Amino acid sequence: MAQKMQFLAEDIAAAHEPTSEELRTWFAENGDRFALPGRVSFRHLYFSPDQRGTQAYDEATRALARLAGEPVGSEFAESLGDRFMYRSYYADQTSVSLAKDFGPSFAVAISMLTPDAWQGPIESGYGWHLVYINSLIPGRVPDFEEVQQDVKTAWLGDQKAAAWQRAYDDMRAKYTVLLPVPPENMTKSASGAVTSSADAPAQVSGAPL
Repeated sequence: MAQKMQFLAEDIAAAHEPTSEELRTWFAENGDRFALPGRVSFRHLYFSPDQRGTQAYDEATRALARLAGEPVGSEFAESLGDRFMYRSYYADQTSVSLAKDFGPSFAVAISMLTPDAWQGPIESGYGWHLVYINSLIPGRVPDFEEVQQDVKTAWLGDQKAAAWQRAYDDMRAKYTVLLPVPPENMTKSASGAVTSSADAPAQVSGAPL
């Protein structure tokens, strides 16, 4: 029955075609649901603690000074770092993907850098990195026109959920739920019949039992 009521409520909600003004008003209150994450493209040089030990940070710092005026991606620049097990260049990365690949602290540090310069050292779960930001696109909430169809889909989803909740509440208000008596409240009479303590006769002070 509940499933039939849900289908009926959703059909009723879907039957209403929202106006552009309704969608714009709803989008103004729920725009964060459509936020586009920031994206960054960068090149990095890796300095391995496994190879350099405790000197990895200091050697990365010295390498940063030697990179001044060097073309990005030059053989000299590449020679300063260690071989990294993955890529040396990452394009269009979100903070979520960076946190997954390098760790949360690295993702936060990257978002604070400026483009077109070698910077660092920045620590990741692998070691130390010098980073060159090629492009940094801040996150933003798109204009309504960019996501109008997605907004309509989300609006309909909310309307269906609200309609179902109202139908459920109305249906539930018409019924009384009776729960079974917990076992600890059950007693066994001399005849062997099991009864609830709630069914036992009331005992009045001074009256014979």
